[in-house]
Amino acid sequence: MRLLMLALVVLVSASFQATSPPLVLVSNEASSDISVIDAGSNKLVRRIVVGDRPRGIHVSPDRRTLYVAISDPWANRQSGRDAIVAIDLRTKRVLNRIAVGTDPEEFGVSPDGRMLYASNEDAGTASIVDLRTRKVLATLVVGIEPEGVAVSPDGRWVYVTAETSNTVSVIDTRKAEVVRSFLVNVRPRSVAFAPDGTRAYVTCEISSTLDIVDVSSHEVIGSVELEEGGGKPVGVAVSPDHSRVYVANGGTGVVAVIDPVAQKVVQRIAVGRRPWGLAIARNGQRVYTANGLSNDVSVIDTRSNRVIATVKVGEKPWGVAVLD
Repeated sequence: MRLLMLALVVLVSASFQATSPPLVLVSNEASSDISVIDAGSNKLVRRIVVGDRPRGIHVSPDRRTLYVAISDPWANRQSGRDAIVAIDLRTKRVLNRIAVGTDPEEFGVSPDGRMLYASNEDAGTASIVDLRTRKVLATLVVGIEPEGVAVSPDGRWVYVTAETSNTVSVIDTRKAEVVRSFLVNVRPRSVAFAPDGTRAYVTCEISSTLDIVDVSSHEVIGSVELEEGGGKPVGVAVSPDHSRVYVANGGTGVVAVIDPVAQKVVQRIAVGRRPWGLAIARNGQRVYTANGLSNDVSVIDTRSNRVIATVKVGEKPWGVAVLD
């Protein structure tokens, strides 16, 4: 009987992966919901209500759960409304709320899907959460106004950006401790690791730069100037082959395409107004931007580096995740 049940679980899992259409999921900060876009047709197909101020948004490594950071709309007020919401991607229903400390904005999930690391912007801390028990295991002091969070592909390191102290805190996941902090350019917002884990890329909003970090030493080894006159970069994503890095420049309505070897911008693509969050498909063929002032998502074909579709979503879209 146990073997039969196991076979059924495996069959259902395989069926889910095979039949689920590629989706783009967008957190809408002002309308308190998630927009679900069919990535094949580039059409809006569903709206999921999640509650207060959804921002950070990520798909679990097993592609079954969507995690969304929500927080009290009144800034700097501690409340029970701050949480990570878990959504079943098959049924599109909210499963539970996970307490992760106050004012979570961004977070990362470990490659094995067991741990979640969230920034607590108002408290200057990062929370480590066991997703099996939904309990906070540790709260670590990081920089001032922490925001961006990323987990390295091997699960060893977590980088947490702090926009006021201009620092990145390095969490050693084996020790569950902050083991290093290093300076970057002015007002770091988001961070993304290269697929092989050798480099990390940090967007710095006020200096309008992309800082390049050697992960082996946790040191900045280069910086790319993105826009003259204040591009205000936030979202960043790395192509699967590490040949390109894409950055959303919210101040100019442009996505910068960067050659990480040459450390220079090779193209700028006009998108919607105030692109913020940004995500790339696993095959690298599409990039999606959440455009917070035009209330839409731009779909970029990375082979032509052109916008091929614009999809209206909710109010003040903030983050993007791709289920493919």
